[in-house]
Amino acid sequence: MHITLHKARLADAEQIHECQIAAFQPLLEKYQDMDSNPANEPLSRTIDRINRPDGGFYKIMTEGQFMGAICLYSKEPDVYWISPIFIHPDHQGNGIAQQVLKLTEDMHSDVRIWRVATLREETGNCLLYEKMGYQRTGKIQKLNDRATLIYYEKRI
Repeated sequence: MHITLHKARLADAEQIHECQIAAFQPLLEKYQDMDSNPANEPLSRTIDRINRPDGGFYKIMTEGQFMGAICLYSKEPDVYWISPIFIHPDHQGNGIAQQVLKLTEDMHSDVRIWRVATLREETGNCLLYEKMGYQRTGKIQKLNDRATLIYYEKRI
């Protein structure tokens, strides 16, 4: 499967937002993390991410078909955050996220540190990042009685 990333434009906001809701809704229902789950974010938050001066959303495409999105941003030189990354539920489990992480690293070869946070309880997500060379930083953030964020970092 040939994956490409395309910088999102304002016209892509609704499509990205709808996919984000579809991807994160099951986790919202499972963990009830109402204040932090991307499925609960308004369209305006997607627009803000698209327009970030220090990064932005990229659409994940394969053979012209929209699969999901990844938001990248930098708050300090040589350090990028990934937040969020999501694949539409119809396409999850096909190795797309692995390819996207590799593509982002290739596109931003000047980045020396990549950071991401994910739910500790979602072991598949944790395994994905660990497989891709990310290491736990030791920082955790309890969201509620059901969900805890765990932070990862990859140094290149």
